[in-house]
Order: sequence, then structure tokens, then C-alpha cells
Amino acid sequence: MSVHKYGKNNATNRIVILISGNGTNLQSIIDARNAGKFNAEIVAVISNRANVFGLERAKLAGIPAITLDHTHFNNRDEFDLTLAKTVEKFNPTLILLSGFMSILSNIFLSRFHRNVINIHPSLLPKYKGLKTHQRALEAGDSFAGATVHFVNENLDDGPCILQAKVKIRPDESPESLAERVLKMEHIIFPLAVQWFCDKRIALKNGIAIFDGIPLPKMGQQFKKTSQIHDGRFGP
Repeated sequence: MSVHKYGKNNATNRIVILISGNGTNLQSIIDARNAGKFNAEIVAVISNRANVFGLERAKLAGIPAITLDHTHFNNRDEFDLTLAKTVEKFNPTLILLSGFMSILSNIFLSRFHRNVINIHPSLLPKYKGLKTHQRALEAGDSFAGATVHFVNENLDDGPCILQAKVKIRPDESPESLAERVLKMEHIIFPLAVQWFCDKRIALKNGIAIFDGIPLPKMGQQFKKTSQIHDGRFGP
């Protein structure tokens, strides 16, 4: 884990990251930023659960770490409104959902709808929601993977930006598959952030755009030897 602490810089992009747990994808974003992979400042990490390790990762990196425990609110709308007001204070240009286990309503998304990106551990549109690896194995799929996508008010439903596939092995378990997919998440999530910061991707009229061209339904397909990562990311 990187414990490099960084302060304010001349970054034109300001990132707020929402988490609910351990924060390994958060760490991949912190490490990529520290390595100069994209021009951005991570201005806050906000968790909807108290005492999760992702908050410690943020503190170690010198990033403001905030808890907004969703169980302390009367309803979802009240939580989303408070979350939106909290995020707005940081004036973000990009909001990342990094294992954030709450569906955001239009109360939140109407304020940031073009600038919210999530990573999901399946090849969307397959297996929205939970237990994605178990469901892929039960279905007899040949491949599993992860998807980075823009967020809308529906669960794991926004336009896809980038996917990475993992071939399912004959002796695969949900746990082993999750571990292998997670390694790909740590590659493609920072890559999508790089694209956003470089103004290569955008959401226009509900369509994901890459270099001015609409992306296919499942987004770009990541390959280790592909020019997709511009030689700056990859295993």
C-alpha cells in the first residue's frame, strides 16, 4: 500500500471517491494518482459505513476522510440529499463509486449526473447487483470480468466505458474468480479515470463517448497488448 502523502497541486480535476468497505480500488486510484498517471487531486473520500479500512487508506494518503453513516438517516432521500450537499462542498469534477454499496437516487445524481463513474465486478449488462462471480459460475459462463460505467439512477445500468475479461478456469470458485477479477479492476478503473481527466470520455445525451465517437454497448474492451492503455497502464 502506498502511504505517500500529497497536498494540493495544480490539478484541474477534483475527485471525490465514495466507498463502503476495504477500499482496494480506492488504493489503486491513489497509487495511480501518486504515480502521475492522471492530472487530478483526490479531494475527499466519503464512506456510508463507519470504521471501514478504506477510510484509513485515505488518511494515510493525507486525503480528507468522512463518514456519513446511512443507518443514521430516516430514509434514502434524506441520506442522498446530505451526501450531495457534502460532496458539493468539494467542488468535484469527477465522482467515483469504489465499492459504494448504496444505489444513488436522482436527488444526488441530478447534481452530478455526467460526472459519476462506478466499477462493477461483472461484464455488464450481465449480473447487475451482488454475487456476480457465483452467478457467472452457475450460468456456466466462459468469461467473467469487470466493467467501468457511468452511473444513472438504475442499479449498474449506466453506459459502459471499459471492460476487462477474465477466462473462467475449470476449477474456479467464486473466491478465486473474485480475486482474479479484482486485479483487472485495479487496472481498468485508474485507466478510465485517466481518460476522463484527459477529456477522452464523456457522457452526452445518455451515451458514453470516447474520443468523440459513441462507444459500443459494452464499452471498450481492455486487452493487455492493446493500444487502449496507451502504454501507460497494464500488467
